[in-house]
Amino acid sequence: MGYQSEASGHLARPSKRTPIIMGALCLAVLGAIALDTTVVRIGSEQDARQQGFSPERFGAEKFPEIRSYVVEHAVDAKTLFDAATADKKAAGEKYGVVAGIAPVMPVKFSGVVGEGKSGTFYVAIDGMQDAKVRVQTGPAVNGTDLRDATGTIAFGDFTNQIEYQNAGAGINNAMKADVLANLDRDTLTGKTVEVTGVFTMMSAKNWLVTPVELSVK
Repeated sequence: MGYQSEASGHLARPSKRTPIIMGALCLAVLGAIALDTTVVRIGSEQDARQQGFSPERFGAEKFPEIRSYVVEHAVDAKTLFDAATADKKAAGEKYGVVAGIAPVMPVKFSGVVGEGKSGTFYVAIDGMQDAKVRVQTGPAVNGTDLRDATGTIAFGDFTNQIEYQNAGAGINNAMKADVLANLDRDTLTGKTVEVTGVFTMMSAKNWLVTPVELSVK
């Protein structure tokens, strides 16, 4: 005889197949979760994206590339000065990278350090008596010249203007840690320095250089 139904006043016994069906459902759910789960390796690019934008991480990654570009394309300061004073627009197009209202120029020179203020020093360069060349040595390094030096870092690469600005600061900080960390600014005046760096050419005769390499002789 079969089991009585609920209508007859008794509960029907569960089918022997019920545990099998429940087990299959659990396996199906676990399988769906596994298919929808991505393993992210710590330190990977995907891990960095999930953690959000880090200016310091970005700067440490990009500064070596920027330095290599600037060193490769740097123009002798006297050559650049002569070209810029003759035709600033043509010099910018020939030697620089378009960035905002003025081109960013890669340059290299040797000169004697003059007076300085807040870590920015004048440098006297032979044959450029009419020029005012200053070099940022920290501890504060301002501007986005390093960020814009290669022309490959664009606003569209970032979520918003704040990230874009912070990217420049991150690169500046990476440069300071690599290039300027051991520089003795207190004894710099009167010494000869060799500098490779970049500046935004607002003026043909007034340069504010952010270094990617700086050595004291």
